[in-house]
Amino acid sequence: MFRKTTLQSGLRIITEKIDGTKAVTVLILAGGGSRYENQKIRGISHFLEHMFFKGADKYKNTKEVSEAIDSVGGEFNAFTGKEYAGYYVKVASENVEIAMDVLSDMLVNSKFDQAEIEKERGVILEEYNMYQDTPMYQIGWNFESLVFGDQPLGWDQIGTKDLIKSVMHEDFVKYSKELYTTDNLVVAVAGNIDNEAAVNLVQKYFKMESSTKAYDFKPLEDKNGGNVYLKEKKTEQAHIAVGFPGYAETHKDHWAIRLLSVILGGNMSSRMFLGVREAKGLAYYIHTSTDNYMDGGAIVTNAGVDLNRIDEAITGVIEQYALVRDGEIPEAELKKAKSYLKGKMVLNLEDSEEFAHLLAKYELLHDDPRSPEELMKMIDSVTVSDVKRIAADLFQKDKLKLAVIGPYDDKERFAKLLEI
Repeated sequence: MFRKTTLQSGLRIITEKIDGTKAVTVLILAGGGSRYENQKIRGISHFLEHMFFKGADKYKNTKEVSEAIDSVGGEFNAFTGKEYAGYYVKVASENVEIAMDVLSDMLVNSKFDQAEIEKERGVILEEYNMYQDTPMYQIGWNFESLVFGDQPLGWDQIGTKDLIKSVMHEDFVKYSKELYTTDNLVVAVAGNIDNEAAVNLVQKYFKMESSTKAYDFKPLEDKNGGNVYLKEKKTEQAHIAVGFPGYAETHKDHWAIRLLSVILGGNMSSRMFLGVREAKGLAYYIHTSTDNYMDGGAIVTNAGVDLNRIDEAITGVIEQYALVRDGEIPEAELKKAKSYLKGKMVLNLEDSEEFAHLLAKYELLHDDPRSPEELMKMIDSVTVSDVKRIAADLFQKDKLKLAVIGPYDDKERFAKLLEI
């Protein structure tokens, strides 16, 4: 069972000893994702993530950071979401102090050297270009801009070229001091290590003065981004995202909408896969998922479709939404979705990094860490009537949204397809 410890500085530690593994993951989550930005600093959270690896007191550059982890066969990475950023090192348990040493040095002592910033601009601009050239990534951001409109939750994390080209040392110092504070950080340690030993190591390495975050992200505003987003691009396959605004992660029906997404398009025996891909041959990849934030969300089906049959594919996806709303959902279908969701959770939590992420996320965002067993009980409590109720609530014509990337220039053509 996990344990939570709060140090005198305000830094929170979540630990979980996992039997059956010889690995340990040390992960830091910071409440400093792209929702904390405004248009002027749009993209700074993601750029900052890169800069933490560029040199601190003990490990003075990326080479030294990499060599420290590579020398023990460890893994390290970082990511920037909309509501938080994360940094982790995963190692064999006997090397856990190296993980603590590297992460604490970059978190507490990073230099944000201007020369390194100048070099990293090119790297991030190429990452920006990669996303632009990868419709499977881009289509999701385009869809969220429809759901949330022109506000931070509707923006992508990569930011703007203007910010990437202009951000400076003092901007990183200011942003990190404002948000990388002891009350806005969680250190999770999961794997082959006792809880007490993990806490002692965090106390040893993460020596931080007590500090309070300068601000929180702004609540979601009602800024509808429209119903159709068309990006004209020469592609060999059209990419579509069809869906609706959903529920916040804090909503009572959070697990019901997750299960609804599994029923619709969560796996190869789902309705979208069988009805749109297998029965009609309209798509190569097709899947339904949910986006879950603290005060907003979405349910969306993404697909790669034949350029000449895109209208039929969009209509086919919408038809499945209508069928699940208006038709029957057998108890056996819901039971299968529950088993799938719980089974995936079990498989994911075999990885100490996934386990650490789960615990840290609930602590950081909800101030309430949850065990996998608690989450599974919530999944089991969902009924067919719950799923039917939310399908009726969400799947309405005026809420339907569509994003398209492909060689098309007639937005009105696609708007006419939005009937449910």
